[in-house]
Amino acid sequence: MDANEKALYDAMVACKVPGIIDAVNAADAAGMAPTAIIDTMAGAMSEVGVLFERGRIFLPHVLSAAAGMNKAMEILGPKLSKDGSVAARGLVVMGTVEGDVHDIGKSICSTMLQCAGFEIHDLGRDVPLGKFIEEVKGGCNFCGMSALMTTTMTGMKTVIEMMKTEGIRDKAKVMIGGAPVTQAYCDKIGADIYGESASETTEKAKAVTE
Repeated sequence: MDANEKALYDAMVACKVPGIIDAVNAADAAGMAPTAIIDTMAGAMSEVGVLFERGRIFLPHVLSAAAGMNKAMEILGPKLSKDGSVAARGLVVMGTVEGDVHDIGKSICSTMLQCAGFEIHDLGRDVPLGKFIEEVKGGCNFCGMSALMTTTMTGMKTVIEMMKTEGIRDKAKVMIGGAPVTQAYCDKIGADIYGESASETTEKAKAVTE
């Protein structure tokens, strides 16, 4: 790990937006490729997720790191599209299902997927189930749904059934997550990917495209 990579990594793990932006600008000015910057930050973001899961850091830290990552993507995005150095792994629709307004975990997952090279259409929270269908019909080949309440997680099953009815179930990999969601529920409703954390979901989504 060279000096620029270390600075990026350390800034991300420190979870402070100004430090992250300074490290990104410094690496960019030093001639580090945008893809290399993103890869380094993505690795650090995974470490942030691990630290959070182990209770070493707390939710505000994770949100700050994610905000820094988003700012970095704003800086690097035009450079990526200009030189064509990143080919998207896939087009992902992300959203918290209808009736559920919790979206912190989903937003972090969206950021990590974006860092990993996916193009993200984040619909936010309380998303009408039909919106997921529209996005898959529009070309999304991953459908990510989150829920924090047992009363709303049934919407995930409904979306899968709607996809079958519309004849588009084979068009997208369905990813689900959230506090009440389990691998058993994923298997039961016929989803493709369950992630206990944003980092796990991202790794499983990457594996599908490799």
